[in-house]
Amino acid sequence: MAIEAPSSPASFVVTDGRDHFTVERPWQHPGPDGSDVQAISQLALDRHGRVFVLQRAAPALRIYLPDGRLERSFHHPLLTSGHGLHVDARDRLWVTTYDAHQVLAFDADLRPVMALGSHNLPAWEKPFNHPTGVHIAPDGDILVSDGYGNSRVHRFAPDGRLRRSWGSPGNGPGAFNTPHAVWVLPDGRVLCADRDNDRIQVFDGTGTLLAMWEGLVRPMALWATADGLTLYVSEQVPRLSRLDTTDGRVLGRARAFGIYAHGLAGDTAGNLYVAEQGATSLVAQFRKRITP
Repeated sequence: MAIEAPSSPASFVVTDGRDHFTVERPWQHPGPDGSDVQAISQLALDRHGRVFVLQRAAPALRIYLPDGRLERSFHHPLLTSGHGLHVDARDRLWVTTYDAHQVLAFDADLRPVMALGSHNLPAWEKPFNHPTGVHIAPDGDILVSDGYGNSRVHRFAPDGRLRRSWGSPGNGPGAFNTPHAVWVLPDGRVLCADRDNDRIQVFDGTGTLLAMWEGLVRPMALWATADGLTLYVSEQVPRLSRLDTTDGRVLGRARAFGIYAHGLAGDTAGNLYVAEQGATSLVAQFRKRITP
């Protein structure tokens, strides 16, 4: 029997233990001028399925249509070292600038609307000291993982007022060794990727530790489904793990590609998008397959 050759050398099929995905890498198309992503850090999707790619070089943002074509590029002088990216329910963009020590917010038209922290002014145990991730809670509060210098999580009111902070350096319960990403579930639980402790820590909204989900290898990015029941985690192995958010059990795993998957997001159709960092610097799409 003849062996059928793959349709594309860049396509692979993987499973997360439940679904199968065709992996397309690179997913994004070069711009009309031939430019492409570089030094990619994170990505996020808006309500229209556009993919916002944050890179650590100018222009800081490249915005792609759902078919992978570049719609536009965007830069702002304060976006000097983008690390974390989140698009909230109002299509506002939230960006952590890890070496400029800020969290910046832009409205749906990419106009700046808020800045937390002081540009190029780090602070020990206070916002911020190389922040890494940002996520907006269902009640509108702003959660920030902080980060490479501090070992803290900060919670801000929607108007930017600091409500509380928690965490300290270490490997004990509630301590952090590089809190690299943060996510708030619909029930209000706060998840933090405690990267160099190889775990995710789970807190209530006030910072009380509820659980530690272990058995991970350098968790990098978090993305949960809209119902909050399933969590995807990118790890430095590289791989993607699918977890049950009721108890943190690993339900399945898929290989990721490149050196490691630094960023992760998904869409309403069940497709996943991975920001590959390192020599590749590209967006990989894990396109959900319809199986009989």
